[in-house]
Amino acid sequence: MSTLIALTILAPLAAASLGVLLRNRVVWRDIVTVIGLFASAASSFIMLFTVADQGSYRLHVGGWSPELGIELVADRFATLVLPVALSIILVVEVFAIGQRRTAWGANPELTGPLLGVLTSGVSLAFLTGDLFTLFVAFELILVSSYVLLTHQGQREQVRSGMSYVVMNLLASTLFLFGLAFVYAAAGTVNMGLLAERIPELSDGVRLGLGAWFFVVFGTKAAVFPLFSWLPDSYPTAPTTITAVFAGLLTKVGIYAMIRFHTITEMDALGPIMLVLAGITMVIGAFGALAQSDVKRILSFHVISQIGYMLMGLGLFSTAGTTGAILFLVHHMPVKTVLFLVGGLIENHEGTSSLDRSGGLASRKPLIAALFAVPALSLAGLPPFSGFVAKFAVISAGIQADAVAIVAVALIAGALTLLSMTKIWLGVFWGSDADQSDILRSQAGIVSTSVANRRAMFGATGLAVAGTLTISLFAGALFDLSEKAAFELRGDTPAVIDGAEDASAINNGGQP
Repeated sequence: MSTLIALTILAPLAAASLGVLLRNRVVWRDIVTVIGLFASAASSFIMLFTVADQGSYRLHVGGWSPELGIELVADRFATLVLPVALSIILVVEVFAIGQRRTAWGANPELTGPLLGVLTSGVSLAFLTGDLFTLFVAFELILVSSYVLLTHQGQREQVRSGMSYVVMNLLASTLFLFGLAFVYAAAGTVNMGLLAERIPELSDGVRLGLGAWFFVVFGTKAAVFPLFSWLPDSYPTAPTTITAVFAGLLTKVGIYAMIRFHTITEMDALGPIMLVLAGITMVIGAFGALAQSDVKRILSFHVISQIGYMLMGLGLFSTAGTTGAILFLVHHMPVKTVLFLVGGLIENHEGTSSLDRSGGLASRKPLIAALFAVPALSLAGLPPFSGFVAKFAVISAGIQADAVAIVAVALIAGALTLLSMTKIWLGVFWGSDADQSDILRSQAGIVSTSVANRRAMFGATGLAVAGTLTISLFAGALFDLSEKAAFELRGDTPAVIDGAEDASAINNGGQP
């Protein structure tokens, strides 16, 4: 297991280093990048099945004690979310290889290596067992994502990128102060030990720490009122970059929030979280309805859907946490594939504006089909994964008698369906675009080789298949999410120390 954890974090980082050295050798650079990302994703799947069968695993890096050293934890929550996240990055890299020769593609010399660094940061964020290493992971993600966002040097990208960086640097600064506060109060930043010590602190200290880290992680997750950086920064980036951002970045924030606030029993923040969850849902949904560009509509949807995950957490029940985890697993691939389809629309139409597109369903039915599946899932219609995830969250709300937030969630779901219908009517079902748009479309097609188009469509189709797989195995994923929720809330299965023999699993975690 130690090897798998190390491979998941270090393989993409090694591939990124080699990719920089091979930046002028296109084929070898792409091969190295894909191999590194594939090795990381494959390792995460093996960890998922191992942990599901044998229980969680802790690795003390360098043999230091948990109070002072770095601890990496492969538990049910981390290993359930990680394979989905790493698979997304791998699929997006394949799409980027196909798109890079178009006007909409990102710089190929930078995209692959930077995605490798981003992958290492995401893996470290999901697997770390202490807050300081989580801070380091956030900084890896921030640095690589900022370069990915602004590397084309366009004015709008730099302007929106500054908003993104300023908000995230503010969150990082607050994170550092929070680390000091936690260490002063509990004598450690190890989350396993914090689960034991923070509940023993006075109510005022616990509430202060919970609120402080809610602001830190809420900024990363784009929770109301900390979401202002997202709607402007995502639409300005190249499609491949936006797809990764939408699928992962805010989810890392909500992941950290679920883990920290659940294991430290911050139940007192529940009512505040539910209020902010409802506002986040509604503002995101109404914001999407007000837009006339595919990317901007989908960007506001990211905000709205974060509200559902925050709702599950804010209930502070096993059912609510289960729904939040399942929603997290569902939303990552669905949102990624929608942005990839947006890239196909942009590549074919020459624009992602609803006003300058139309009739694409008759001219490109495959793009319409690739859009329809994740769109229906995002709207929460059966039998797609979004229905199962929303049903789990709303059921948890009904069990907790949280009638108000359940009503808001249902209204936000209806608004999401309306905004997805708006995209369908504007891009796919409307009349054909003007001749000028068609000429731009033809120019885009000519500049893209058959092999590149196949890579783009193949990657998008693979992502759609991933969303359907989640729907197909929704029952098993619900069970895994429920076990992860029980583990987070204290009903933990056997945990194996990195220095102990695997046979200890059968002895209640004792060697």
